[in-house]
Amino acid sequence: MIKAVLFDLDGTLLNRDESVNKFIDNQYERLNKWLKHIPKEEYITRFIELDKHGYVWKDKVYQQLTKEFMISDIDWEWLLKDYINEFKYCCVPFANLTQTLEQLKSSHLLLGMITNGYGQFQMDNIKALGIEKYFDVILVSEWEGIKKPDPVIFKRAIDKLNVTPNQSIFVGDHPENDVKASQLVGMKGIWKEDYQWDNVEADFIVNDLAELPLVVEKLNKNKVEYY
Repeated sequence: MIKAVLFDLDGTLLNRDESVNKFIDNQYERLNKWLKHIPKEEYITRFIELDKHGYVWKDKVYQQLTKEFMISDIDWEWLLKDYINEFKYCCVPFANLTQTLEQLKSSHLLLGMITNGYGQFQMDNIKALGIEKYFDVILVSEWEGIKKPDPVIFKRAIDKLNVTPNQSIFVGDHPENDVKASQLVGMKGIWKEDYQWDNVEADFIVNDLAELPLVVEKLNKNKVEYY
């Protein structure tokens, strides 16, 4: 029986692309006094290119931006601090996020989250989405001292939930860090579709979070409990 559903955050629960677009547009407008010499679309486009879907931390992004666009009146550290302080106000959830979590909890499933990133920054974003209360366990890589795809962080999460790997599923958008890594520890790996990749090998593929309760139901109909 599936007893626990664990999630990635960025690109799975948080619509990171929309959130970044919203933030960088907002940042340009708020800091227009210092950025107005740069065409807005150029600033937004270059930030997104350098960000590489969140896999490059913003210290490097802002160092490059200030250099390329000759931003001199404010430095990259100031821009980074603004990102850390303000991004949480621009968090956009994927469709059906809250409804899905409520449905899973009403089915007496344990919920967990494993996310790579900086501890307080990620927790601020989770709180901004209003979903912290649904989770029994939340592990952030900075605070854990280890990150996905290391199997230890997956094992740590399911140990905290007091379930076994075969009683758990992991839902994420990254084929290696989420799907394959969770499968290697014995969990079912569910891929939340993302346009960056195709032909992803997963136990199930979902396009909408609302599909997850049906996935759990299907697994439980065919699941043999291991003792």
